Amino acid sequence: MLKYGIKRAALTTTLVAIAGLGTGCVSQGEYDKLWETNRSLTNRNAELQGEVNSMNTANSALTGSAGNAGSVISQLQNDNASLRSQLMGAQSSLSGIEDRMNSLSIVSLDAATDRALRDLAAQYPDMIVYDADRSMLLFASDLTFGSGSDSIQSSAGNGLATLAGVLNAGAAAGYDIQIVGHTDDEKPGSNTRRNHPTNMHLAAHRAIAVRNALGNAGVPWERMSAMGWGEHRPVVANNVGKGTAANRRVEIFLVNSTSAEFMTTDAPVEIDTYEAPASTGIDPTK
Repeated sequence: MLKYGIKRAALTTTLVAIAGLGTGCVSQGEYDKLWETNRSLTNRNAELQGEVNSMNTANSALTGSAGNAGSVISQLQNDNASLRSQLMGAQSSLSGIEDRMNSLSIVSLDAATDRALRDLAAQYPDMIVYDADRSMLLFASDLTFGSGSDSIQSSAGNGLATLAGVLNAGAAAGYDIQIVGHTDDEKPGSNTRRNHPTNMHLAAHRAIAVRNALGNAGVPWERMSAMGWGEHRPVVANNVGKGTAANRRVEIFLVNSTSAEFMTTDAPVEIDTYEAPASTGIDPTK
């Protein structure tokens, strides 16, 4: 019965993680975590339901068996009941998370802005992904920046300039813009570390570079913020030792405009850099 004990332990760990979620208003980053938790719980519920079905099948098969089948059936029935109880608890927690997510004030973009962002993503299909549900544009870092740097490539510069025009047109001009940088979990190489000592630095510097590009293209500075998560918010499992392109990205969110008291200076953000000799080396996994 060891395998059933392992399953119960795994399920208990899942329920403890669920119980740790709080209530109340959340930031965009916290909403992202809820969104990921919701997806994980949905997958886990499917797995639990499959295990319950397997228990039922095994129970039925052993009902007519001879020998010590009775004790085995009894154990299976007990495990089945435990799984059902844990499944009900997980489903209840998932329902609570879904209700909380549905109650959040997530921006629903106006039709004209939504259409313009869809057209922009279609114009740059290899570099830009548009997630309408999250009011977010994703720029692939490998096509947006030089390797291991925050230097924006010319092709990406054209895309950002076009985006700036969208953000300043019509109803889109009423949204604030949150720019968030991400990396994979590969440690920066020696050339990268001269200007970006850690993945957090690289992610934040890339977000700032995008903000500066949009600001220089005419988007008001006070509408934009920039931050970096480094390697701490992967969208897929990292490929250890080889880098993971999907996790190297910059996300641009359109959100409801904030109060004037939170507006920042009318100037671009300067990126802190380190004095370093010129180098032609690159870090192919960044």
